[in-house]
Amino acid sequence: MALSSATALGAEFILNDGLMAATSRFISARLLPQSTGGVGLAVVAGAVAGRKLVRLPRRRELPPSEDEIARAVEILGRQTNAAAGLVRLGDKTVLFSDCGNAFIMYARRGRSMVSLFDPVGDQSAWQALTRKFIAHARKSGCRPVFYQVSPDFMPVAADMGLKTYKLGEQAVVDLSTFTLAGGDWLKLRRSINRAERDGLEFEMLAAEAVPAVLDELSEVSDSWLAAHNAGEKGFSLGTFKRNYVQSGPVAVIRHEGVIIAFANILTAVSGGDAFIDLMRNRPGIHRGAMDLLFVRIMLHLQAQGFRSLNMGMAPLAGLDVHGKRPLWNHIGNRIFENGERFYNFRGVQAFKSKFDPAWKPRYLAVAGSAFPMAALLDVTLLIGGGLRGVLRR
Repeated sequence: MALSSATALGAEFILNDGLMAATSRFISARLLPQSTGGVGLAVVAGAVAGRKLVRLPRRRELPPSEDEIARAVEILGRQTNAAAGLVRLGDKTVLFSDCGNAFIMYARRGRSMVSLFDPVGDQSAWQALTRKFIAHARKSGCRPVFYQVSPDFMPVAADMGLKTYKLGEQAVVDLSTFTLAGGDWLKLRRSINRAERDGLEFEMLAAEAVPAVLDELSEVSDSWLAAHNAGEKGFSLGTFKRNYVQSGPVAVIRHEGVIIAFANILTAVSGGDAFIDLMRNRPGIHRGAMDLLFVRIMLHLQAQGFRSLNMGMAPLAGLDVHGKRPLWNHIGNRIFENGERFYNFRGVQAFKSKFDPAWKPRYLAVAGSAFPMAALLDVTLLIGGGLRGVLRR
């Protein structure tokens, strides 16, 4: 197994967007200037721009009200992207379409106003809502940025004159066909069978059962953060907030009655899609605990009629560098190939590949033709909670 420890797997999930932290550190270590002069120059220019952005006054949009979050949650039930449930964190401003059937969740950092994922809701409202967001960003003196958008957003991006850059590929498991039968799954079966023989037990807690174990989940979360010298992230990553964690089901692994690992699950009932968000574990747990956790989550969701499980991105995977590809593809590919010191790029891709997912591209879309490093650095700081958070983990 490429990721041989629970620690490595846990680090991947808390830094699901690890390409951001890795990119900034990789740049600061000056590994990229070994490439062509043009690439090195572009990276240095991006890094300089990023340092200037760090000193900008930190101005934020107003957080969403309880009523706005309630309106957004109501729209969640009519769309298929389970990851959009991150709106429940309340750390992103919500912009609704004029028709009220869709919304964009976004946050501001430096000179970037960053929208997370595709617009959420009725796809016929996407274009007008995107235009509304771009106008709002420009009126506020910001560059509009769209982070982790799917191929479905590409026609809208083209109509709006946005430039797109591939960020990586998202692993999505088809639950309708998932099975552990057959020789290809022998190692995985052995891993989970060994974990269960050694006394590990899986349980999927319904939302109403989560409050009773919140204190224990908090202990697991705190121990994970301490073991990794990590602070809470945000924006596109889950954060341990009690109201958020208890808003949906939580999968747990117990040993001798004690919870040693957990993952909260976001779901989109209308599309049969599910998303593993926050995942944390106690240090030094059983090697097979994470295999057991994910396989049992998949089988449980499958039995409940869910059709797919989003396991998040493999950052910088699948960037084509053949022919006349964008400069960003060459930079991202070089980070993927040589950046293991900063982030386990290959290990993340290899672990997710064990579950035979479909790989779906995800993109960054920005206005203008300039190189996107300044926008990427703003997103890095947004996810990490500032420069200190990025450098800490």
